[in-house]
Amino acid sequence: MNGLLLKEARRLLLVVAVGGLLSWWQQGLWPLVVLLTGCLGFYLWQLARLLRWLQRYPDDWEPPESSGAWGELFNGLYRLLRRENLARDDLSQLIRRTESSMSAMRDGVVLLDRRQQLETWNQAAAHALGLRMSTDRRQAFTNFVRHPQMIAYLEKADFQQPLTLPAPVNPARMLEYSVTRYGAGEYLLLVRDVTRLHRLEQMRKDFVANVSHELKTPLTVFKGYVETLLDSTGAEQTALCRALNQMSVQSSRMERLINDLLWLARLEGTAAEQPHSQVRLDLLCVSLREEATALADERQQQIELAVPLGLTVLGDVDELRSAIGNLLTNAINYTGDSGKISLVWRASEDGGGLLEVCDNGPGIEHHHLPRLTERFYRPDASRVTATGGTGLGLAIVKHILLRHDSRLDISSRLGQGSCFACCFPAHRVLGLEPVI
Repeated sequence: MNGLLLKEARRLLLVVAVGGLLSWWQQGLWPLVVLLTGCLGFYLWQLARLLRWLQRYPDDWEPPESSGAWGELFNGLYRLLRRENLARDDLSQLIRRTESSMSAMRDGVVLLDRRQQLETWNQAAAHALGLRMSTDRRQAFTNFVRHPQMIAYLEKADFQQPLTLPAPVNPARMLEYSVTRYGAGEYLLLVRDVTRLHRLEQMRKDFVANVSHELKTPLTVFKGYVETLLDSTGAEQTALCRALNQMSVQSSRMERLINDLLWLARLEGTAAEQPHSQVRLDLLCVSLREEATALADERQQQIELAVPLGLTVLGDVDELRSAIGNLLTNAINYTGDSGKISLVWRASEDGGGLLEVCDNGPGIEHHHLPRLTERFYRPDASRVTATGGTGLGLAIVKHILLRHDSRLDISSRLGQGSCFACCFPAHRVLGLEPVI
């Protein structure tokens, strides 16, 4: 290209030199003016050809024939435009294939920009959310999914767990929203219809609750007759006494199991009331420690309490009593004789806090920890049988903390003990109330 420009400059200098000689010979400037005007006309003609070709491109895709710098310019522009057209065709085909793939998906797919406005979606999402491409594009997504949980979900920007909500066009349907961030802050939403799974889960909860409720009455009658027989049986009938004692122990265990199932069903089946009342967590921990002391003294265990006076949180006192009480009972049951148990409050930097129940028991293997809060999960069936556990305590604790916008963190090391931490967010911790 530089060589062509140099050649074109030499050509122009030659024209000027010839024009200058002719002007000197003719004793006038008109030969130079004529030659320069001809050059200018040539350049204007080439420029007009270029503009005319660009206006007709791509219908007339062949560039004008020329030589020198103008020919190289025409050919260079032609190659550049052809590459651009090929790239645009490839991109158009990719977009069509992507749209076709999205349309073929059974799950809804929604793309949002960084301002959470609708960009595009497939047919399944349009049917599930009631979207129309002609009018709803560039509208805020929360204008169509008007639910406080969705607004809080997007504002929090924690998308590790999906969100399940009733469909905006049909509340009888349940939709699961999974969000992924991509690109320059855009959002990819996957919308799945989980109505069938939701109904099956509800049927399971109703079945467990109904069966537990129906078993409660006959079990009460059975336990009452066993106690009556125990009271009326003489001590010399050792075999019968031993059988009745075992029946009494197992009926008591079954009663605890039914009570836990009913309590768990109530936690799952009712929404947490907002806002909760103020709960003096320090007084609650003192009360629970006094209740657990009798059981701990039998095994010569020590329960240390380190909760600041006046510590107050927003919550339901009965639910918090159940959660902390379950953790204390587990620590007592699974810690050996002469063991140490601590109930400690630790403030966090974000204004929240952790209520930790720790022990120096045998500990739990690491691969069991993610499943401890599952119903009836038993890391060691022999220990649970020995302690009479129902396998529902930690599931109850987990659901209670979820109702309090909190979570349960579990850490343990074999041979060194376990620690169960109730993590309360800042908006649940009111701080230390003055003690009078």
